[in-house]
Amino acid sequence: MTDTVNEAVLPYRDASLPIDERVEDLLGRMELADKVGMLFHTMAAFAELDEGNPTFGLPSIASMVRKRRMSHFNLLGAAPGGREFAAWHNALQRMALDTPLGIPITLSTDPRHSFSDNPLTSLMAGPFSQWPETLGFAALGSPERLERFADIARQEYLAVGLRVALHPQIDLATEPRWSRIAGTFGEDADLTSRLVVGYIRGFQGEELGADSVATMVKHFPGGGPQLDGEDPHFAWGKEQVYPGDARDYHLRPFIAAIGAGATQMMPYYGQPVGTDWEEVGFGFNKGVLTDLLRDELGFEGIVCTDWGLLTDVVVFGADMPARAWGVEHLTRPQRMVKALDAGIDQFGGELCTEELLGLVERGEVSEDRLDVSVRRLLREKFRLGLFENPFVDEESAEAVVGRADFVAEGLDAQSDSLTLLTNTDAILPLTRGVKVYAEGVAAETLAAYATVVETPEEADVAILRIKAPFEDRDRGGFSDLFHSGSLEFPAEEHTRLTAIAESVPTVIDVYLDRPAVLGGLEESARAVLADYGASDAAVLRVLFGERGPQGALPFDLPRSDAAVAASRTDVAFDTENPTFRFGHGLRY
Repeated sequence: MTDTVNEAVLPYRDASLPIDERVEDLLGRMELADKVGMLFHTMAAFAELDEGNPTFGLPSIASMVRKRRMSHFNLLGAAPGGREFAAWHNALQRMALDTPLGIPITLSTDPRHSFSDNPLTSLMAGPFSQWPETLGFAALGSPERLERFADIARQEYLAVGLRVALHPQIDLATEPRWSRIAGTFGEDADLTSRLVVGYIRGFQGEELGADSVATMVKHFPGGGPQLDGEDPHFAWGKEQVYPGDARDYHLRPFIAAIGAGATQMMPYYGQPVGTDWEEVGFGFNKGVLTDLLRDELGFEGIVCTDWGLLTDVVVFGADMPARAWGVEHLTRPQRMVKALDAGIDQFGGELCTEELLGLVERGEVSEDRLDVSVRRLLREKFRLGLFENPFVDEESAEAVVGRADFVAEGLDAQSDSLTLLTNTDAILPLTRGVKVYAEGVAAETLAAYATVVETPEEADVAILRIKAPFEDRDRGGFSDLFHSGSLEFPAEEHTRLTAIAESVPTVIDVYLDRPAVLGGLEESARAVLADYGASDAAVLRVLFGERGPQGALPFDLPRSDAAVAASRTDVAFDTENPTFRFGHGLRY
């Protein structure tokens, strides 16, 4: 490889030297613009390198690397296969190495291996192996099995050059209405603490190195206790509250993650209200990020804000204000200063490098302060081996991504995580060949197991695959992708499902991206099964007895919306008389 620097003599290019020595050498060669660019970590579209993304208002990745001198990007989208993905990555690294200092790119990603398709939180699996949501691993309850998944995901990420996982999400689901529960490990701090250790070990290994994918743990100090279950991506959900004084409960998984070697941390958007913390969003909160995270808990790694704390944008045709909760009155440069003073190292989802350059040039932020964060960021690149091996093997990527045995293990995990809530008169497993009326199931998949009929009246049994309820608020933009509000089924839909169950023996499989209020469906249906992201094939294998359900509920299923409203937002297992308790799960 050749570029404008002489690699043979520059100490930062010498892998035999200690990393800290290499960091200091490179830091001393960086211009102010290089340092500023390091502090920005935004989205980049999988597209031609000189092509922008109008949906997200993004310039081309080429312009961000060359003009803004950025080298950390959260990749949106995917190639159809591993070879194309790897080739794109290699082209990007070649462009980066052609810059004066040749600093390689660090690519990050939201979760890619499950079923959620909310682009603000995760991506569809695409060419990668597909597994249940993290709630499914909580239902399985096995740190070892989760570590195995994380190791497979690490291999697939590594093959295409994805080196930072913007996960795991270890918030605790103590507010059942919250729209981000699907990405968590449920309600229990002890279970989450055990699982996150396996997760980090699978991605990073015993310590971060050239074969690791770094984990950015989120959302410190725990994003679960959202007022009324609303989400602080949006102004109406910005308040985070602790009526049960259970802050320490929400910290426990983060303490476990730090102990397991997590090297990056993301604070959430939430604005704590009614505590001794300053009432500003956690990305601006010095008491949380410096006093608690760094000084008290001893975290020495990278702190990256959640995306979009500084700049108002328009996405999907709707206004999306900066999530600058509690500091809305500050200008963008003032917000930047407050976040830096709070202790952040990177601005997630931001492009305004010129603002930070101006702050340093005016003396409002010192270059020494930038150096504190740049050292952490460079150290991570060196530890990941990016300077020695910036490229990936395109042929190997084609073989590794979506490998057949990985796909098979993912399918097994989907099946095994299914949680059997009821099984009246042992209706499950079903007998092959029965006449089945189905909703939410592909007829061609079902036909391998049963005779598919058109109406409940013709059927021996009905199989209904449904989703946990939510309110359709039609507020526009990204908010429509967040499932919020009531956990009860709309009356008309509840009546319809009940009528089917009363006309034919019925099996209901409900996808739980949040806890659902079943409202008596558990009594009218002969069997109720919960899934956390599972294909038709994964579910039918269990319904017809090829595999048995092995899951246990990762949270309580509340009795009613009223019970949820009466519970304390930050306290686990606090709804009165839940329909099913955490840990419930029958076996064949």
